[in-house]
Amino acid sequence: MKIVNFISYQESVSEAFDALNVKDIIAEQSAILIKPNLVNDSPFPVTTSPECCGAIIEYIREISAAELVIAEGTGDSDLETTEVFERLGYGELAEKFGVPLIDLNYEPLKKLKNDCCPVFPEMYLPEIAFTHYIISVPVLKAHSLSIITGTLKNMMGFAPPKYYSGQYGIWKKAVFHKSMQQSIIDLNKYRTPDLTLLDASVGLAEFHLGGAECSPPVGKIIAGFGPVEVDREAAKLLGFDWQNIPHLV
Repeated sequence: MKIVNFISYQESVSEAFDALNVKDIIAEQSAILIKPNLVNDSPFPVTTSPECCGAIIEYIREISAAELVIAEGTGDSDLETTEVFERLGYGELAEKFGVPLIDLNYEPLKKLKNDCCPVFPEMYLPEIAFTHYIISVPVLKAHSLSIITGTLKNMMGFAPPKYYSGQYGIWKKAVFHKSMQQSIIDLNKYRTPDLTLLDASVGLAEFHLGGAECSPPVGKIIAGFGPVEVDREAAKLLGFDWQNIPHLV
């Protein structure tokens, strides 16, 4: 894991990835999925800035001819992912770089089983999660149920509403709310991100859908291959003890 000071997305993304020595690994990939956090249509810092994803695309394009996609499955109760993409500027980003936008909420699914998962002994996830190298791009935020939302929780975007909405709220992934901590653990037993670029340039100090921004802004970018390690550092930046966060212990 590497942490660098935020200067600009172009400069700091490159610095973080170079410090982590990702070039050889990226160059080996044939298909890469960039997964922002677009929980709804609120702009950064609630959601991942398209400028951040643009800097990642530029970095990859310099070293790899891999197929690139940007993929998300929004949790918003009223909006479709395609609408969120457009409202947050991802349509323009996709057109600029020629990168397709994928709605994970409607992708073909794969059924998986793991008896070690108490909440989800069976789970449906998009097939694309297993054909692509996943770069998770969350933003630094506190969360009302999971304490923090980082790269591990960002994987909830892969959960199809067909199986994980309703019952415990109006959100498209509301089933996770019944037992949020263990649900995150179970989900990441099926699939974790391969690489994370966590945008901690600002940070939300109290709540994942708004509220007070970190003051002063955190001013960091975190890059890492180990998602638990990245999220533990994110917890520290928000002033939390990760040992008190069950999905990080």
